[in-house]
Amino acid sequence: MEALQEFSTYLDVNSRLDLQAVSVQSILSLTGSADGRDLLLGCPGILRQLVLLSQIDSSRHVIAKDALLSLINISGDAAGAKALLLISESSKDDATDGPIDNIINVCIKFILDKDNSLADLCCMLLANLTRPENSVDRIVSVLEKANYNWDKIIHAFAYASTYNTKGANLHYLGSVLSNLSQSKIVRRRLTDRNQPIIHKLLPFTEYKESIVRRGGVVGTLKNCCFDIENHMWLLSPEVDLLPHFLLPLAGPEEFDDEDNDKLPLDLQYLPETKTRERDPDIRIMLLEALCQLCATRQVREILREKNTYVILREYHKWEQDKAALLACENVIDILIKTEEEIGHENLKLIDVPTDCVEKFKKMDEEFLKDD
Repeated sequence: MEALQEFSTYLDVNSRLDLQAVSVQSILSLTGSADGRDLLLGCPGILRQLVLLSQIDSSRHVIAKDALLSLINISGDAAGAKALLLISESSKDDATDGPIDNIINVCIKFILDKDNSLADLCCMLLANLTRPENSVDRIVSVLEKANYNWDKIIHAFAYASTYNTKGANLHYLGSVLSNLSQSKIVRRRLTDRNQPIIHKLLPFTEYKESIVRRGGVVGTLKNCCFDIENHMWLLSPEVDLLPHFLLPLAGPEEFDDEDNDKLPLDLQYLPETKTRERDPDIRIMLLEALCQLCATRQVREILREKNTYVILREYHKWEQDKAALLACENVIDILIKTEEEIGHENLKLIDVPTDCVEKFKKMDEEFLKDD
């Protein structure tokens, strides 16, 4: 602890360059172990200094990078993410040209800066900070207070290849969006009818170059399906979400003309080279999103009209992952029933007895057990 206090002296933003560099490298090394990270959590002053050092001028780029790498390691633990959030919430965010200790705003600022070479590290850090579910609403509050433009954030993510001049790909911003879209406030921003920005995410449900970006987008879209009031709009020609959920689940199977004609255009007569989404977690998210869309009768009828069942039927024959099979069967079980058999306009309004919930949970657990 005494050694850390000595480091703290050299971590000051006005310290000598050589002393800063050695001190930050030592801190970075310390964050490589759980014991080291726990030790640092007892020194919130050092955490704050790392946030400030991440913003020093370009002549000290290596120091800023090491400071961010240290913060990424620290925020990988829930306790570290919580500590950095507390610092951000208590920040004064004074309107000066100097560094601030609100790491959330620093990350967004760097991500939106087209000439910032540290934007990818900020995406990773923000992905860690937003991972704890109980922190999401607090982080959204910080972002809303700073009045950030969500359209600009989505634009930077969607056009990262040309947006950032330093080669940042911003893939981990997808994870950030997925985490933050657990908040109804963020979902409302993404699905604002007056300035809809969700469209910019749709092309990435089959983005082959990055599983992180692809998974982040699918997670974000799935979360947007939790709001029933958006279902009809999401399936309308204005957004046309359904093909983006079904295409990653579709394979090269051939259907007769009658079945093909019922499918969305993007799923008709797929080539023999068509492959399915290779990551089981993403496949499960796609199926869970479809299950959310099955909440109301109006949407269930649309899914049936669009021949969703035949895609899921062939997918079920192909799938080997038990959790994905279970998610698929949950959707199929709804779609193959008539509305008279279902007997409810809105499945979310059904009050399921606690004993039944436990029974279904045990049934699922038994199914998922290894043979």
